[in-house]
Amino acid sequence: MLLAEDLLLLVTDDASGRLSAPAAQVDVALGGANLVELTLMNKVGLSGEWDRGKAGRIIVRDPSPTGDEVLDAALGIISAHQGKKPSTVVRPLGKNLRRKLYERLVLGGVVRPEHGRVFVVFRAQTWPAQDASHKAQVRRLMTQALVQQTTPEARSAALIALVHGLRYEHKIVDSRECELSRQQLRVRAEEIAQGNWAAEAIRQAIGQMIAAVVAATGAAAAAGSVTAG
Repeated sequence: MLLAEDLLLLVTDDASGRLSAPAAQVDVALGGANLVELTLMNKVGLSGEWDRGKAGRIIVRDPSPTGDEVLDAALGIISAHQGKKPSTVVRPLGKNLRRKLYERLVLGGVVRPEHGRVFVVFRAQTWPAQDASHKAQVRRLMTQALVQQTTPEARSAALIALVHGLRYEHKIVDSRECELSRQQLRVRAEEIAQGNWAAEAIRQAIGQMIAAVVAATGAAAAAGSVTAG
């Protein structure tokens, strides 16, 4: 399962099928997740001193197909944004991605589509859990890294870094059960995000993605947009 799919499951309430984080932030983070996934696969990276153009800009290192339609679409978007900062590409990467991921999760039997009503009149699509076993496993691995301070594998570390960008650590791990405060969980997540689990290019990309999530927070507040559609 993709990092973006794992992230979407984590921020979707199992019972209601609604997002438990602002939609604008989630969409940016999902785009960032695909960027990180492709970076982990050595498909893309950040330019260095030996590359053309300015350092720290998006560069495609291997344009060959990944075999996954979502990642291949993301690779095409990144190819069109080469030479730009990661923070400028995560929004295009996240556009219309959330629904596509939900539909994939439906096909995989992980969530199911339901229609409800919002404010009596408007119909809204929700995605309650159909099979929560994969999500439970993801949370277990993240809890081990955050609370028991085990060394996470690269994908778990990447997911923690993405969750940290959403300031969502306390909803992955119940601080009342683990006897850690939100601040302590946040510090631990920051340590993992800045750790040596990945190349500097990935950490820089995640750092810029987090900045884009923060910017999306302000945009969402200004627009009054916290929808789950």
